[in-house]
Amino acid sequence: MDFGNIVNNLLNQMAFFHLDAGNYAMIVVALVFLYLAIRKGYEPLLLIPIAFGMLLVNIYPEIMYSPEQTSNGTGGLLWYFFQLDEWSILPSLIFLGVGAMTDFGPLIANPISFIMGAAAQLGIYSAYFLAILLGFSGKEAAAISIIGGADGPTSLFLCSKLGQTQIMGPIAVAAYSYMALVPIIQPPFMKLLTTEKERKIKMEQLRPVSKLEKILFPIIVTVVVCLILPSTAPLVGMLMLGNLFRESGVVKQLADTASNALMYIVVILLGTSVGATTSAEAFLNATTVKIVVLGLVAFCFGTIGGVLFGKLLCKITGGKINPLIGSAGVSAVPMAARVSQKVGSEADPTNFLLMHAMGPNVAGVIGTAVAAGTFMAIFGV
Repeated sequence: MDFGNIVNNLLNQMAFFHLDAGNYAMIVVALVFLYLAIRKGYEPLLLIPIAFGMLLVNIYPEIMYSPEQTSNGTGGLLWYFFQLDEWSILPSLIFLGVGAMTDFGPLIANPISFIMGAAAQLGIYSAYFLAILLGFSGKEAAAISIIGGADGPTSLFLCSKLGQTQIMGPIAVAAYSYMALVPIIQPPFMKLLTTEKERKIKMEQLRPVSKLEKILFPIIVTVVVCLILPSTAPLVGMLMLGNLFRESGVVKQLADTASNALMYIVVILLGTSVGATTSAEAFLNATTVKIVVLGLVAFCFGTIGGVLFGKLLCKITGGKINPLIGSAGVSAVPMAARVSQKVGSEADPTNFLLMHAMGPNVAGVIGTAVAAGTFMAIFGV
């Protein structure tokens, strides 16, 4: 082989000669996401792996090729990561980690939080019917609507169970992007729907929750929810198993592993594989735009539903409940609860709403999983 052929082969291998305008557009989007994650601090644990997966697949599309698409039959690295999403393995492991990291005490101490978490699921059901009106099939609409719960793992889980893998990429990116952008999306609605007086409401300190209550809670929830909706067992079961690790006090090693090492490994695998579904060819089309817009509408309606129900409870209790905590009824734990705290402290720096908001926040995780189970039951999955 002469020198000219060597140079020609090297040049032909360069990505510059194989990318189109769509790839470059997605590369720019990936760089914007990286900027938001690194410079602005918008949920970097999610955005950095997602953005980097997006960057990789639009520079080197073969990294997401299946074995059938490659000449040597081995498949691309991130394709194998993505199979763990499609098989619902990574979403379930995320729930295990979330359970091990989360204190369910605020929810146990204030059971009305369950209803506030349910109210925030308004976005899911409103998006479902809107998606039907826009021409999506029932299963597609169900998979899209879960974005309204701001719960990426549940979105992936339901999409896989309903066999809608062709739209899993846009759904996953929308769900995780909105989770990361909770601090931007929620506050305007929270301030619009509440008065300054309501935002300044200080809530009474939550009652102490006994160790026995904390141990019994995950067991009881698993039995009740999974008996009613067995299809939720992979999510609710893993969530409650992780929490039982935490609260039992006898398996500290398992609790530490689930909430730290395992959780972060899964986030890396899931985030990069989700980002890698955003190749220009698959992502830049009218269907994707509809999904992203529907997801935003769903998330906004979820926030609105939670805040409005919080206002109703505020009236019923004579001003004992701050409506801001209702917005935490979406599943983004603990991001949404932190936003409730932030908006409340802006009205009154001495106001501390975080623990109160964690109740609806945890209830929202359970509520979104139940909504997914409901859709699976409706479609006979």
